[in-house]
Amino acid sequence: MTFVGSTCLRGGAGIVLVTFLTLVGGPTLGPAWAAPAASRVSQAPLTPQPSQPLPGRPLPQMRPKTPPTSQRPITFYVVKGGPDACGRGCDRWIAAEGTIDAGAAPRFRKFLQKVPDRRLPIYFASPGGNLDQAVVMGAMLRERAAVARVGRTMAEECGFEAQDSDVCLKVKASGRELHGDLSTRGAVCASACPYVMLGAATREIAPDAVLGVHSPKVVTHFRVEAPTAEMRAAATRRGLDRAEQLLTSYITKMGVDLALLRLADTVRYEDMHMLTRDEIVRFGIDRREHVETPWLFEFGMRSMVQKVVAERNDTDKSFRLIAWRLTCFDLDRFALEFRRPAASAASPASVRVALGSANSLALISIPVKLQGFEFWGTQFRKATLLSLSDAPHFDFTEAAQGPDGAGPSRTSRLSNEGLTVALDRLLATCAPAKVNTAGARSDIVDPAK
Repeated sequence: MTFVGSTCLRGGAGIVLVTFLTLVGGPTLGPAWAAPAASRVSQAPLTPQPSQPLPGRPLPQMRPKTPPTSQRPITFYVVKGGPDACGRGCDRWIAAEGTIDAGAAPRFRKFLQKVPDRRLPIYFASPGGNLDQAVVMGAMLRERAAVARVGRTMAEECGFEAQDSDVCLKVKASGRELHGDLSTRGAVCASACPYVMLGAATREIAPDAVLGVHSPKVVTHFRVEAPTAEMRAAATRRGLDRAEQLLTSYITKMGVDLALLRLADTVRYEDMHMLTRDEIVRFGIDRREHVETPWLFEFGMRSMVQKVVAERNDTDKSFRLIAWRLTCFDLDRFALEFRRPAASAASPASVRVALGSANSLALISIPVKLQGFEFWGTQFRKATLLSLSDAPHFDFTEAAQGPDGAGPSRTSRLSNEGLTVALDRLLATCAPAKVNTAGARSDIVDPAK
C-alpha cells in the first residue's frame, strides 16, 4: 500500500517537513488451479505460474501468459463484452487497472461523472498504491452503491499488443467504450486495492481471484541535512498512527470486521498475505459461502472450458476449492476433468456427474496428487456433451467407502451459466473428427492414459 501525507514538526534543526510514502507491492501467484493459501509470500513480479503437467501428457496453462499487473497509474474505462460476460444479463462493465497514484481519486470521480449507468460492476486489478486515494475512491463507490469485483480485462482493441503496453494503455485512456473479455483467473487486488473495494455496497470475490494485504511502510523525507534518530522515529510513529486511525474509521464505517486491519498489521510490508476464503467471509468482505465462476473458455496450448468453485465443507466447515475443465481431442471426443483437495483418508471414493435424471458419468481417479490436489476424469462423445450443455445445471456426487462398503456421500448442484457460449468457442479450436470411427468406444476411460 502507499500512504502519502505530510506534517510539520519543530525540532532543534528548525521546521521539518515530513512526507510519508510507501512503495507498491504484491504477492507471487501460485499455480493456476491453486486456491489462495493462508500464507505470506515475499514480494515478486505478479506473473502467473504455469500448471504442473500430469504424468503421460502435458497439462495446459489455464491462460496464456499475461503481463504483470500494471505498475502504471490506474486507468478507468468502460468495456462491452459478449452476452453474460460479467454475469447473467450483464455485458458491460468498468475496468480499473494499475497503481493507485496520488491523482487517482480526482480522475476516478471525473470518470464516474461521465458514466451515468450506476448498475455497471467495477472490476479491479491493482497492486495497490496511495492509501489516502484508496479510501476516497472507496467512499465514491459507497455513494454510487456500486458492485465491485476483482478481474482482468483483455481489450480487443489492443490486438496483439500486451495489455499494459504503451500502445494499449493509450487505447484504454482514450475515453471511448472498448470491447473485451473478462478473467478472474489469478486477478490480483493487493495492498491498498482491497480498501477501495470495501467501499462498494456489494463486494464479490471470485474463488480464483486474489486479495492481498500487508502493513504500511513509512518513508520520511526531511528538509534538514541530518535529522536525528529520534526525529525519524517520531515521524514514523506519526505516519503509522495516522494510517491506523484512517483505516479504523473507514473499515468500521464500511461494515467490515476490524480483524482485517489487525491481520494486515501483523504482515511485514515486504511480505503479502493472500486472504483465504474463510477470511474473506469471516471479515465480511464477501459473505457468500458458495461461490462459483461461470464456465469460461480459456485459450492456450490446449484450449479448454473451465469452472472453479469455493464452498464450505460439511464436516469441519472449512472452505475448499474445486475445479472442472472440459477439453477436446477432436470435434467428437471430449474429456471432463475434476480437481479437488486430496482426501485425508486412504479409503476408496467415487465421483459421479448426473446429466439430468437418467444419465450420469462416473469419473475415474487419476493416480497422482499434485500440490495437495487429486484428479478425476472421464471421456465421452459429443452427444453427451450436448446433453450437459442443454441443462441449466448439473449435479455431482462424491462418495467415500468405509470398511463395511458404505460411507458418507455429498451431492452438489452447480450452474451451467456460460457453458453454451464457452463451448462454441472451444469447438472452434477442436480438430476435425476422425472419419474412421469403427470399433470406437464411448465407454469411460482413464484420461491419463
